[in-house]
Order: sequence, then structure tokens, then C-alpha cells
Amino acid sequence: MRVLVGSGAVPDAPDLRTRLVAAAEQLFFERGLDGVSLREINAAAGARNASAVQYHLGGRDGVIAAVLEKHAPEVEARRHALLDAAQDEPELRAVVAAYVRPLAVKLGDADGGPGYLQVLADLATAPGERALRLLGGVESSSTARWRTAVAPFMPAGAVELHRRFTAMQFTHVELARRAHERGVRADHRLFTSHLVDLVAGLLGAPVSGETARLVEARDARRAARTGRS
Repeated sequence: MRVLVGSGAVPDAPDLRTRLVAAAEQLFFERGLDGVSLREINAAAGARNASAVQYHLGGRDGVIAAVLEKHAPEVEARRHALLDAAQDEPELRAVVAAYVRPLAVKLGDADGGPGYLQVLADLATAPGERALRLLGGVESSSTARWRTAVAPFMPAGAVELHRRFTAMQFTHVELARRAHERGVRADHRLFTSHLVDLVAGLLGAPVSGETARLVEARDARRAARTGRS
């Protein structure tokens, strides 16, 4: 895969940066974050200098951040608009849709949307602090606002069990999976609506008696350890 721009003239620095990001989006979509080297991104973008990625984007983490930052403004604007609308329709599904739908739009975004969705899914499911740091670097005001807005609709004890993060993780994985489906039609409305249903069910499901008892026992153990320290 090679990303070509223009008629063969030597690109200026901003054009090369754009090509590097586009190449990264496509390669990340095809192979995932761990399956792509900086050298391959350089080659796919047609960069003559072997250190072009390092110079223009600051290495691997810089490449990932550039992909996230490219798509963030659109997602951010859409989510804030849906959260504004949900204030007039205060119910769980409307608030959940405000998280899911701005991301689902990227399924049909030919300018790197599927690659963006794959990057989010890889980061959301990766172990360790590095992925969380990268995601935290683009933790948007709309995401923080959504987390606050959805909490009142969740049953007692669900927030403490990190269910919002689980819902976000599930959303990212499902959207990336959908992006990879061969022969998928351009109309993603049914898929998106059902995904909203699933995420709403996850967030709104009651905490079982068994889970509640285990949480209580865990908290008691923590309190006992704190008392001894």
C-alpha cells in the first residue's frame, strides 16, 4: 500500500505529514497497532528520509496521537450536540447514543475513519499504562461530559465497577469489527441502532446479588487493611 499525493512533485513538510498520517491509518486498520513498523509507515507514505516519521510526528506514540487528533474535532462536535439534545430527552438510550453515534459515523469516513476506529479499539483493549496514557491524552470534554451524564441512569453500585469504561471498550471493539466485515453495506443504521441498544443494556443492567455481596466483602477487606496500616 502506497499513499500518493499530487503529480509527483516533491511535497512540502505539511503534505508529507498528512501522507504519513494517512499511511498510518491504513496500515493500522489492516494490521493493528502492534503489526506496523515506523519504517513501513515511511515507505507507504513515500517518504525519502528514513526518519520522516520521527521528525514530523515524534515516533510511534506521536503517530498514534496524530491519528486520534485528526478525527477528534468532528467526534467531539457531534457528541456535544447529541448531549445537548439529550438534555431535552432525559433517558438512558439517548445519552448512550451520544457516545456511540459520533464514532459510528467513522465507519463511512473514507479519510481514515476505519483506521481511527481500529486504533481506538487497540488502545481500549491493550494492557498497561501506555495505552491509557495515549487515550488520556485525547480524553475529550465530550467524553468527560458523557461519563457524568450517563451516571445517574446506572443502577446502584455500577459506577464503582467501572461499567462505563467497559461500555466504551465494547463500543470501540464492535465498531472496529464492523469496519473489517467484508461485503458490509454502506448503510450502518441498523448496526448502529442495535449497538446503542446493547450498550444501554450493559449500562442499565442491575448489579446482581452475588456481585453486590462480593463487592461488600472486598470493601470490608480493604477497610480492614487500611485499619491495620
